[in-house]
Amino acid sequence: MQAFGGAIVPKLKGVIFAIEGDAKARQIGQSIAKSLGGIPIAIDTREKPIYHAAAVMAGGSLYPVIEAGLQLLMGIGFTRDRATQTLLPLARQILDNIERIGPRAAWTGPLSRGDYAIVSKHMRALHRYPREIQQAYAALALLAGRVLAKNPAAALKRINRALKV
Repeated sequence: MQAFGGAIVPKLKGVIFAIEGDAKARQIGQSIAKSLGGIPIAIDTREKPIYHAAAVMAGGSLYPVIEAGLQLLMGIGFTRDRATQTLLPLARQILDNIERIGPRAAWTGPLSRGDYAIVSKHMRALHRYPREIQQAYAALALLAGRVLAKNPAAALKRINRALKV
C-alpha cells in the first residue's frame, strides 16, 4: 500500500503488498513483492475494494483535509508557506505518535478530552467557510467519536449536540 502520483517514486522496502488472485497469481505476486523489498499479504479478491477504501481513508483523504486546514489558516491571514509550516509538523507528529502508541492512545484535541463546548465554538466559526468544510469537520468529529471514544454511543450523542449550532 503506497501512494503513487506525480514524479514521486515511493520507497517500497518494508511496504505491504496486498496479493490476490488464484494460487499461481498469488505466488508470482509474493515473489515480485519480496524482490522489491516489500511484505506480501494475501487478501481475498472480494475484499480488494475494502483494502483500497482503507488506503483512500487513511492516505488519500489527507490531501483535502490538509488543504482545508491550509485554507482556514490562509483565511485568517497566514501565507500558504506559513500555513504549511504550521500544519505539516503537526501532521507528522500525529503520525509518529500513532506509529509509536496507536491511534486511541495518541488521540488529542477537544473530542479526546470531552470538550464539546470547543467543538460548538469551532462549528460556529466555520459557518463563514464553504459548507463542505463544515460538513467535513462534523463528519470527522463523528468518525472520531465512533472509532476512538471509549464509549462511542455517549460520545456520539454529545458530539451531535455540539455540532448543532
